[in-house]
Amino acid sequence: MLKQLILENWKSFRYAELPLDPLTVLIGTNASGKSNVVEALEFLQRVARGEKIETALVGDKIFPSIRGGVEWAALKPETEFILKILVAGEDEKTDYLYAIKIQTLPEVKVSEEYIQSQRVKGDFSTSDIEKFQLFSPHTLLDRSDNKSNLKRAESIIDISGMPPKLLEEISSKLNNNININELVTELNRNYLPLKNRIKDRIALSINRILLINPIPSKMREYSSLSDTLESDGSNIAGVLAALDSEQKSEVESTLSAYIKDFPEGDIKRVFAEPVGRLKTDAMLYCEEEWKPGEMTLIDAKTMSDGTLRFIAIITALLTRPEGSQLVIEEIDNGLHPSRAELLVRILREIGSKRKIDILLTTHNPALLDALGPEIVPFVVVAHRDRETGESKLTLLEDIENLPLLLASGSLGRLATKGAIEKSLSDNKQS
Repeated sequence: MLKQLILENWKSFRYAELPLDPLTVLIGTNASGKSNVVEALEFLQRVARGEKIETALVGDKIFPSIRGGVEWAALKPETEFILKILVAGEDEKTDYLYAIKIQTLPEVKVSEEYIQSQRVKGDFSTSDIEKFQLFSPHTLLDRSDNKSNLKRAESIIDISGMPPKLLEEISSKLNNNININELVTELNRNYLPLKNRIKDRIALSINRILLINPIPSKMREYSSLSDTLESDGSNIAGVLAALDSEQKSEVESTLSAYIKDFPEGDIKRVFAEPVGRLKTDAMLYCEEEWKPGEMTLIDAKTMSDGTLRFIAIITALLTRPEGSQLVIEEIDNGLHPSRAELLVRILREIGSKRKIDILLTTHNPALLDALGPEIVPFVVVAHRDRETGESKLTLLEDIENLPLLLASGSLGRLATKGAIEKSLSDNKQS
């Protein structure tokens, strides 16, 4: 699971930390930097999937460009940026910080990439000195008397990613005429499996991010059978239809139960079926009951935008692997204020049950009010520094006069009035 995202010189941010909890809410006015945060996660995912750095920024025929491409990836006038992400370890004692530094000028390249272990003590994490270097050569140990001995080991085994403590131990053993073949066997058995397991865990955590922004017009078409939901929801019918019969029945039953109160009409059932002679494509359907006992079957082509977006979000929650991170930008698009409470309840129930963490951005006052006062510790405000123009992330509960603000109105009301951003600006000036 992802626990934190750190941005350094990324787009409009000089430095910012975003904690990632089971439900994290990112708010802020237009052009405050919310989308830049989401795009950082998107960039990391593209890199984790093996895309070239420049392609990950400018896009290709398959996926679009990160806004601004290479030119605006780094905060002006900087020519490099760093993204870091903290991943929970296999136990509760150790987390792993993945960091990647990208140079944008004079050429686009990775200038540093590493994984750093962190020992977790209580509510705090303390970083130790061990680093697993991935792309960069190991330069932490530069004692001349060790170099020749280390080269003996390096000719047999890749030592470029070993922690400095371990390298010193290797050198000491080599100087004491320890059999190098026995040493290599020991390292292969103990250290390398750990290193690869940590790499795999981080790659899996990043790859399990789904940035979802359903586009109803694309959801109305037939889609091929698939086991992975696209970020625009275009293949939702194909995903549902491709599930095995038991899982399909369970997912569609749960989906139907949650969505029945969402639209104006009473939806009794939502389902997908393969179509055509070859049954390789699918269409999304629902059954509505406007009059008691009278059922009307419609397909996605006639469903409303709001209904389709709602179906896509719930389907993502129900079909993603446990331990995934769901990122929903502008979740309030197409959402009527009266349905905000229903959506919040669904996010919490399914997210908690299936161990799926959710990061959402919103402008919707009704949604913020539906989240209730208990969400305050998990709300992050994106805002701009009035002097430098740089974006910043501030935990809502860290605002000095928050109790006074909340006493004057609900969170949604404060957002509508711009009182939160005003308070941050006033605190900066004072």
